[in-house]
Amino acid sequence: MSLDIAPTLKSIPFLGDVPKRALKAAGREAKWFALPAGWELFKAGDISESIYFVLSGSLGAFRTMPDGRSDFLGHIRAGEPVGEMALFEGAVDFNGDGLPDNAPHTSSVYALRDSEILEISRKGFDRITKADPDILTSMIQVMLARLREGRKPNKRNAPKVFALVATSPTIDLMLRAEALQMAIARFDMKCRIIDEAEGRDKPTGFFDELEANNDIVILVTSVGDSSWFRLSTRQADRVWVFGRADARPSKPLMPSHDSPARALQLVDIILLHHSSERQASHPSDWLEASGAARLFHWKGLNTEHCERLARVMAGRSTGILLSGGGARAYAHIGVIRAIREAGIPIDFAGGASMGAVVAACVAMGWDDEEIDRRIRKAFVETNPLGDYNLPVISMVRGKRVNRRLEEHFGDVDINELQIPFFAVSTNLTDGTYRVHRKGQLRTALRATISLPGILPPVVHDGEVLVDGAVLNNFPTDVMRELHRGMVIGADVSRAPEGLKAEDFVNPPNFFQWVWRHGFSSAPPIAGLLMRSATLNINPNAGRELADMLIVPELRDIELRDWTAYDEAVEAGYEAARKALAGGSLNEFCFGSASGANHSHRGVELKQV
Repeated sequence: MSLDIAPTLKSIPFLGDVPKRALKAAGREAKWFALPAGWELFKAGDISESIYFVLSGSLGAFRTMPDGRSDFLGHIRAGEPVGEMALFEGAVDFNGDGLPDNAPHTSSVYALRDSEILEISRKGFDRITKADPDILTSMIQVMLARLREGRKPNKRNAPKVFALVATSPTIDLMLRAEALQMAIARFDMKCRIIDEAEGRDKPTGFFDELEANNDIVILVTSVGDSSWFRLSTRQADRVWVFGRADARPSKPLMPSHDSPARALQLVDIILLHHSSERQASHPSDWLEASGAARLFHWKGLNTEHCERLARVMAGRSTGILLSGGGARAYAHIGVIRAIREAGIPIDFAGGASMGAVVAACVAMGWDDEEIDRRIRKAFVETNPLGDYNLPVISMVRGKRVNRRLEEHFGDVDINELQIPFFAVSTNLTDGTYRVHRKGQLRTALRATISLPGILPPVVHDGEVLVDGAVLNNFPTDVMRELHRGMVIGADVSRAPEGLKAEDFVNPPNFFQWVWRHGFSSAPPIAGLLMRSATLNINPNAGRELADMLIVPELRDIELRDWTAYDEAVEAGYEAARKALAGGSLNEFCFGSASGANHSHRGVELKQV
């Protein structure tokens, strides 16, 4: 461009000490442009030829998950570089032809609100770094920091601006916003509420200043074709839509306009309940009408629900992630008991295989006694896999498991649960894992525990679903997608257990085995199938994404030891109790951000 861009380059903190002559020369290789909210800067796979700096506004980085879902990685705010990793990687001559090899971007970047971008070509940036080599050091520090952050909670990837949208004039949104503001204040965080009277017709700079001077900004608006509604949802990092459970959502729920938060699925539903309400709609109706990614329940002016939402907003929520492991997963029950005794709130729950079953018990709102009673009845008192049959697609019919899941979980929908929940199954149709965050709970649980060859698979929407442990036994990555707070992971997996060679030498037929052992003892094919299905499980996979990792000592408990209940529960309780002894999680959840390092036998606790 013909304008002198050197003053703009000088305003970028990274380039503040670069000599003016170098900036002027680099300016010939740079250009300024506006990027409207919702537009892409580049997509994953695009070749990098430039580095970008955000002058105003905010960008968001996204990656595509194995099952095709889009995962939000974090914000890129004013003054920060973007595209630097691909640019630096592309500066290396890998093929030996004397020229740098262009590298592709590993994530897609979109404008989350109207933004101003400065693009500097590789040639222009080379001029800058030659004039001031310290720039390279600063850039390397940024890249290393982003790599260390990864999927962990941090200020850079936390949303700061929330648009609270009322779908009915009977919703007192200011009352809700003020309750959230008071709860957020306990974290020593500054929260500002802006309504239409204060924010209408304000320039972009007003909102940039709000974001810079506050930890959380809440924009209060109502659904409607108004300039304030459009401005609020365009400025928001995340949109929270408030609906009444005793009303039906309109379709579409909100007017059509360019809102990047909506286009990129950064929308949540807050469903308000009243004591005398009548059932007028299903939570899934609100999800479908809004295109929301998550759903939360707020009953009356329930303080517990308000505080949970405040923790989510402040990035102080706690998610419990439980691995699969057959009967070894009983240990998760002890882990949950220790977490509750320590007073740690559980805001999200999820897992794979039997870990998902225990997580579902938590999401149902059952207390420790209720969980103990139901798991004993369903899995301990009699063998849940005892309905053997001559195998065509599985060793057991699965009807016994189906009846027990129906008895204890009924027809509950995942979005009716008290806290957000997910289970992971393996989709044999396309070779990816599937995340269950909606639909019938017992169907999701039946899918996630369907060990191939042991239980019949679940066929749902034309997909053949089996045990989640086959592909993602410890899905911390999915929990990281669900929220930006703390992840407590309990992992009871182990390297696949060996087999006894003598069991496979001149084996009896099915009827001979039953005659000798009865139906209470599983034939060798059970061990063979379990070994085959879990052969590729890496006991350490996913552990690096947990903030607190609890590994109970379960040396003598195997996957099929369904009667080893009390021993496993106690092992989980003791491991979790030791991990929580430092109290750092209480500080995280209830007002202090200081962390602590602890180390215990059977427990790994990372920096909070």
